[in-house]
Formats: sequence, C-alpha cells, structure tokens
Amino acid sequence: MVEPDQVVDDQLCLTSTQQHYLYRVLRLGAGQQFVALDGQGQQWLATLTAQPDVAAIALLPAPASATQASITLAIALPKGSGFDDVVRQTTELGVSTLQPVISDRTLHQPNPKKIERWQRIAAEATEQSERLLLPKILAPVPWRDYLKGPIEGNRWICVARGEAPHLLAVAQATDRTIPAVVAIGPEGGWTEAEVEGAIAAGFQPVSLGPHILRAVTAPLAALTLVTAARTLEKPKDI
Repeated sequence: MVEPDQVVDDQLCLTSTQQHYLYRVLRLGAGQQFVALDGQGQQWLATLTAQPDVAAIALLPAPASATQASITLAIALPKGSGFDDVVRQTTELGVSTLQPVISDRTLHQPNPKKIERWQRIAAEATEQSERLLLPKILAPVPWRDYLKGPIEGNRWICVARGEAPHLLAVAQATDRTIPAVVAIGPEGGWTEAEVEGAIAAGFQPVSLGPHILRAVTAPLAALTLVTAARTLEKPKDI
C-alpha cells in the first residue's frame, strides 16, 4: 500500500519498509515488476530501477469490479480474536465496510485499540489480494443503536432457523447496483427481539442454508453469496 505523496509524476518513492519487503522478502531486483495500490481506487504497474528507493510506474485501468455497489457486513463481534480472521478474509473477498456490533449475546467487549489492529489487518489483506479499495472498519456500536442510524440499500439479516428464503435467491432477485447490508449474529444467534427490531428497521430475514455456521464462518458465506449473486446471470423465473 502506498501513500499519495509517494507518487511523483511517473515515479514511486519507496519507503525503507517497502524496499525490505520487495528486495529481501520477495527477492525482486532491478527491472522486475510489481503492482502498487493506494487503497483509494488506483493501481500502478511498477518497475524497480537501479535506484533501490525508486520505481518507475504506469497507471493501470481499474477493473469493472471496482465500480460495483458496496457490501456492508454488520457483524456481532465473535469471542476471542475471531474478528481478526473475519477482517482478513472478508477483505480478501471484497467487503466494502465492516461494522462490528454488540448484540445481547456478544461475549467480547472490544478494546478501543482493536480498531487500529483491524485497520492494519485490512491493509495487509488489501495488498495481498490486490484489491483497489481499502475497506472501512467502523467502531463497534450496540446493535439497537445501529438500527436507529441511516442504513442505505438492501438490508438482510441472517437467521439460522425458520422459513427464511436463501440469501442467494434473494440477492439475485434484487437490483445488484444498489448497496447491500448483511447482518450476521453472534455465537448462539440473534435474540427474537433483535430480529424483530431489524425487521422494523427494514431488514429481511434470510437463510445461509440448512446448517448452523460458526460466527466467523457465516460472514464469509454471506459475502460470497451476495458477490456471486451480482456476477451470476439472474434466473429467468425470478
């Protein structure tokens, strides 16, 4: 990940940390290329030069996926360090915003310093997956307070039991150019009152399938399904 002030005309000024990673870790040398990203939507094809702190760059066009409507995951914080894995893996899968929430059954009360850690993890995963946009990691809020705020786009809350329609079918049947918000519950699932509150706030209950998923698995499944719905051809009978 590069900062805007590192790019000067057709050159990229490399920091000492970046030099160490490129030359020592990746074992690259002068004349070899890598992709540089700024996390704000731009990417460059960079070529290492004879000067170890300078790379020649050429702007690359943004892929079509960079302009897709945003996907927000509102996730009840899992216990332990589980959210670290959620941040890393959902970033790789293309999440736009991660909103941690504190539900009635949340066991983990976050330390304010955790946000900085999650942002570092997201930055590392953004580089590893070569995605153009760095996802937003928002501060944790109580679930009931989150429902009171402005929430744009399609809204779905994942429930483990009942007769809710499958998320994939619902997502395929909606306008894929509209932002989506998917809410994922904690260990033990949402309480009945929390689901009722979500429905009152415009959320539609949906299912992730017949099995009970772990709190750190469900966000990955939900994000994968919504992303697939946006790329697959819409069924003719919907």
